[in-house]
Amino acid sequence: MTPTVTPAETPENYDAWYDTPRGRWIGDTEYALIRRLLHLQPGERVLDVGCGTGWFTRHVVDGGATVVGLDRDAEALAFAARRGAEGASYVRGDAIALPFADASFDAVMSVTALCFVQDWPQALAEIVRVSRRRFVLGLLNRHSLLWRAKGRQGGSGAYRGAHWHTRAELDRELRALPVRHLQFRYGVYLPSGSAAAQALERTLPSGLPLGAFMAVAGDVGR
Repeated sequence: MTPTVTPAETPENYDAWYDTPRGRWIGDTEYALIRRLLHLQPGERVLDVGCGTGWFTRHVVDGGATVVGLDRDAEALAFAARRGAEGASYVRGDAIALPFADASFDAVMSVTALCFVQDWPQALAEIVRVSRRRFVLGLLNRHSLLWRAKGRQGGSGAYRGAHWHTRAELDRELRALPVRHLQFRYGVYLPSGSAAAQALERTLPSGLPLGAFMAVAGDVGR
């Protein structure tokens, strides 16, 4: 449920949000879910679709993977490259037409990027196409308190124009693709990031389908 870069916002300011107490907690909570679902093995090659300024890309590299970050935003990619991370590289491209051959990556991830892709079902198909083993998506959950606060009537602030996914529609689209063993996990139940919100988060099961952040993972089988 990370914010999007608006025209008035620089990549530097966007990335700095993760250094705030609330941003750090949300980012760490989302990454923990993504990392747990990726099932990465040392040295695997990963694609991060819609990587933006590369915050999640850098974290996956720190976990031992070689990662390619892809995004349409040239400024965000330039910032990500300047931050530098051994094992990370960046490519400009579109999620609905990934410039890679079939099964090019051991795993593919995408964190709150497909919420802003109009033809997100096509992007799903592309993610599955270029993944050899597994994929993990982080999305905005329609059935959450954050949607009630920020998502209704077209959304507000950084969430304006975002698509808030439901498990049912994802289930429908993914089951039409060569995937199996789908898993859904959730996080960021109270997005305020307060001490109380963080304490509650630690007591709730990740399978409770009410978190603002919905992670869906699956194995690719051809």
